[in-house]
Amino acid sequence: MKCIDVAGGTGDIALRILDFAREKYADRETSVEVVDINEQMLKEGYRRFKKTMYHNTPQISFHEANAQSLPKEKFRDNSYDLYTIAFGIRNVTSIPAVLDEAYRVLKPGATFACLEFNKVDNPLLGTLYDQYSFHIIPLLGTILTGDRASYQYLVESIRKFPAQPNFAQMIRDAGFGLKFNFETLGDN
Repeated sequence: MKCIDVAGGTGDIALRILDFAREKYADRETSVEVVDINEQMLKEGYRRFKKTMYHNTPQISFHEANAQSLPKEKFRDNSYDLYTIAFGIRNVTSIPAVLDEAYRVLKPGATFACLEFNKVDNPLLGTLYDQYSFHIIPLLGTILTGDRASYQYLVESIRKFPAQPNFAQMIRDAGFGLKFNFETLGDN
């Protein structure tokens, strides 16, 4: 299986894919191309993979590229079995452009897997979540890392992300058929 993990610079998802393929199916052929726009994140992922059995194998590679316009000579049409993006799509400037690129590089019938935070629509849970996210998360970020701004950005970017039905429509508009599994705290 040929996979592309976009906004995956640290390699966390790629490692899980490779380990799963090896452990569940004894598959040593699955490969993951990690793509990120941030060179520092890619360096961190490469550093982490140096400590794994996949280092210096054709199963893993790291590429600096923009998810909104993947270079066509490197990321060919209809060439991947799985496209993953975890906690990255809410940070791009054009979600439709990323979805269009995902559709372009995936083989017909292949899988697009997106893991992302989302707003809470339930009024009671939403109020509790807002209090927690806008007050506690930035405070914890300040205490634990000295970096309030990054944690404030996190909660603001979650709030700005399209609601699930709107995001689902964006995915449809890119050409995908949908099989959704919304994982929430009993909401939706």
